[in-house]
Amino acid sequence: MTPSPGTGATRRTVLAGAAALGAAVTLPLTLTPGIAHAAAGEAGALRVRWHTLLTGGPGLDLTDERIAAAVARTGRAATTAAQGLDPSRTDGLFADLTSTTLSNHVTTSFKRLATIATAWAVPGTPQHGDTAVRDVLLAGVDWMLTHRYGAGHTRFDNDWDWEIGSALALNDTCVLLYDVLGTERLERVTAAVRHYTPDPNLWRADRQIATGANRVWVSTVVAVNAVLRDDGAALARVRDALSDVGGSGANSVLAFNDRTDGTAGTGEGFYSDGSFLQHYKHPYNGGYGKELLNSLSRLLNLLAGTDWTVTDPDLDNVRGWVLDGFDPLLARGDVMASVCGREIARPSKQGHVSAQTVIEAVLRLIPSFPGGTGEGFTALVKQWMSEDTYRDFLAVTDPASLVAALRIIESPIPARGPLVAHRQHPRMDKAAHHRPSFALGISAYSSRIYNYESIQNENLHGWHLSDGMVLLYTDDLGHYSEDYWPTVDPMRLPGTTVVAGRPADAAGQRTTSTADWAGGTALPGTTLGAYGMELRAYGNTLRGLKSWFCLDDVIACVGSGIGADAGTVETVVENRKLRDPSAKLLVDGSAAPVGTDWSARLTEVRWLHLEGTGGYVFPEPADLRGLREARTATWREINLKYGTDTPVTRPYLTLWQDHGTAPDGAGYFWLQAPSASAARTRQLSTAPPVRLVSRSTAVHAVRRSADGLLAANFWTAGTAQELTCDGPASVLVRPEGRTLTVALSDPTQLRSSVVLDLDRPGLEVATADPGVRAARTGRGLRITADTAGLHGATLTLTLTLKRS
Repeated sequence: MTPSPGTGATRRTVLAGAAALGAAVTLPLTLTPGIAHAAAGEAGALRVRWHTLLTGGPGLDLTDERIAAAVARTGRAATTAAQGLDPSRTDGLFADLTSTTLSNHVTTSFKRLATIATAWAVPGTPQHGDTAVRDVLLAGVDWMLTHRYGAGHTRFDNDWDWEIGSALALNDTCVLLYDVLGTERLERVTAAVRHYTPDPNLWRADRQIATGANRVWVSTVVAVNAVLRDDGAALARVRDALSDVGGSGANSVLAFNDRTDGTAGTGEGFYSDGSFLQHYKHPYNGGYGKELLNSLSRLLNLLAGTDWTVTDPDLDNVRGWVLDGFDPLLARGDVMASVCGREIARPSKQGHVSAQTVIEAVLRLIPSFPGGTGEGFTALVKQWMSEDTYRDFLAVTDPASLVAALRIIESPIPARGPLVAHRQHPRMDKAAHHRPSFALGISAYSSRIYNYESIQNENLHGWHLSDGMVLLYTDDLGHYSEDYWPTVDPMRLPGTTVVAGRPADAAGQRTTSTADWAGGTALPGTTLGAYGMELRAYGNTLRGLKSWFCLDDVIACVGSGIGADAGTVETVVENRKLRDPSAKLLVDGSAAPVGTDWSARLTEVRWLHLEGTGGYVFPEPADLRGLREARTATWREINLKYGTDTPVTRPYLTLWQDHGTAPDGAGYFWLQAPSASAARTRQLSTAPPVRLVSRSTAVHAVRRSADGLLAANFWTAGTAQELTCDGPASVLVRPEGRTLTVALSDPTQLRSSVVLDLDRPGLEVATADPGVRAARTGRGLRITADTAGLHGATLTLTLTLKRS
């Protein structure tokens, strides 16, 4: 019998249900919930489809140990979610979620109900089909509609919770409970959701148009609500909203923001170079970007093969999102923190959780992209799952994604193999360098990009996340997990140049630089790249020029023009959370003490080696500071919204160069050799593979000894040996036999052209990108590249030696 709407259950039944949840492992299976298999019309079929996305469907093979384990995880999650659940309370449905000023308490309450409902609907869980669990769920929905959510309640705090977060979770709960909801309760639920989110093209009380990830979230809310109401017209609006049909095209989710069709993008969403921006100018592939991909994959799955199938030709851009916007930013299961925004300050996003979301989304996309793209996604997902030995995807994902993953594993298509590439994202001032034994991410900002985000009392210590931060990913796959972000010294992030001193929490966030120069050049098909930024710090007078020349396994780090009117200025060589607290640090071959209270001034250092991390070579002997310490902090120090007050302690080794108080014209030069052995580092110090050509305020340049490759960042017009440039540019000149390849870009993204004079005789043009031309001048060539509208992208020219 269908329970009557409104009351849902008696107090006695509700409390019995809560108790059952707490002791769910001993409950018998008393009832199998239906999932509307025989429902009339397309709405019923779509409910089944969404139900399957949430549960894996009724045909789960519980004899498979991996599926059985996933089902057991679902049950345990429900047991945890039910703690403190009591619909007889008047202050809150859950004992720890009683606030009427913090909107995330509303969303979290709905999410917990959805978690419990999922276990009730998944065959094989202890909660599956239990009548007491059903009754407490229905009572919980009624409580939220009566006390918190719907037309009769005034929203507070964050709009996202009302229009997206709560609505998504409530929709899922109602799909899972559909057959037992009753007509009146279903109408109350769908009306409450429509009150906050009536249409995919309308968002917020001020009727602001949703963009980026928010637009897909809103569309998902409307779509599932429409399925619950059998509203085909609303589904059509959802389909059209993804493409902004009938609008200006500016709000299309599927089109790149730098589209060439004459329409202007909103600035939020994906760009053709793989960059993703949200909240106007924040790099966010690993935050809102992954959620957009995740939600879109669900929507495409829901609507496929129906009258509302998405047929927009821009759907093919999703391939570029995955290959350019996610693949280069994943490092063996970890999404590079430089593109995760304020999510790095959430304890729940540790441990490669963000990468799990990306993998699950791509698994759902594979059926929507048959042929070569689908096969490519299959190879990619296989690689991502296999290379993350820190967090086994198969042991953490939900039953539906696990079923899809097992199907992919059985496919004859082989894994792609490790990514070996140098990729740059000029639209968001980020670079990623991948070699077989390590990956490295560089984070900058400029007049175009914000430095960091701290809203909703999150990410309170993100001051220097874009001040040249360099994050090294090695075989220590848990390095940036296990409480790294609350315990690391936020004033000494690796790679950064800073003025010592602690700003106020969240000071200076959402700030652009007054400098335009940030970016570089990547030589296609290689792991060669030049990257740099003009640093103009927020809140003080610090200025400096910083370059990273990524030359396969060696990164040449160059700085010049570093100065400030006041304060002690430091450039951080490394700041490593130690997997092994006793990891050896060799200083010119001698072992430094391993205690956590060691600090020292290191003079005339030629090379360093940190066990488990790699080597650092100083061709110009440098004076450094070294510090070993155990750092204790709480997550609440960096996140008042989601952080806890439990202290955590982690060991760190920090190395930095002290430029002194109020320096003028300071600089640095060292070579980083990630994952190199101590013996290899010593060898590199004896015969450095890269030598410094120029470290002025006009140009940074280095030359590789093995092949003569010249890499240069021109801050202004200048000369670096045989190469002269007429203004700001980033250039690579690579000789290879009788061929010379020139790659260049305009990192300021302001110049209409870049002119290079290459003083090398006997060269002629073999191939050139459009807009690149060369003319003979004196002993060499004058190369002119049209850079207008390229937004920092690399152009290349191939030259050959004329045969005599």
